[in-house]
Amino acid sequence: LFVDSQIVKWNVEAAIKSYKGDKAAKPVVDRLDVHYQPGHGFTSMGETKESDGRYFISDNKFSKDRFLPVGPLHAETAQLIDISGDKMKLVADHSVYSEPHDSIIVRRDIIKTRQVYNLDEFPNAVMDPKDSGVFRNGKKVTVKLISQAPAFSMREFKVKKGDEITLILTNHDKVEDLTHGFGIPKYDIQFIVNPQETKSVTFVADKPGVYWCYCTNFCHALH
Repeated sequence: LFVDSQIVKWNVEAAIKSYKGDKAAKPVVDRLDVHYQPGHGFTSMGETKESDGRYFISDNKFSKDRFLPVGPLHAETAQLIDISGDKMKLVADHSVYSEPHDSIIVRRDIIKTRQVYNLDEFPNAVMDPKDSGVFRNGKKVTVKLISQAPAFSMREFKVKKGDEITLILTNHDKVEDLTHGFGIPKYDIQFIVNPQETKSVTFVADKPGVYWCYCTNFCHALH
């Protein structure tokens, strides 16, 4: 089927009869072309005890001429197939990252995503802009920041060469999807903070100089 670039639906009972020599048995129920060369396939809820046999996703290994070339390695294709009836139907078709190896299909009603976090869930949350600042304990320095579009709570902060910095950032925006980021070039620091979430990073300020700190997840002008 990899070579044929097809998905095939079988009747298991007929396949058993055919294997035992029944020439009249027709194990193949339906065939559907996919584009191209399916390497991995998964059914809806198939990795749970509630497998429903409704959908099948074909993760295809070679897109060939389906997409504009973006380099030696092209985007590949995933195709969603309705397998609930005798005749299979292609219901969705989209590009995926190269060399797709694993997928999972679950029902929409069981997905319970977090859209906005709760500040109280984070012991280190910076609750108020007034709590922002640089707090020193010998060579260990804690920098507390709030991010709220369109600015951080401090425009700048200063530390000394050799300090161990723990930077704590709390996103005070309450709007769904208003994620902030924090990046410091030259220090390989980059992370995102979702609405009402707190995250931190620890590093040693071993390179003297002036460094830009900026929001890497664009949220607002000037941020």
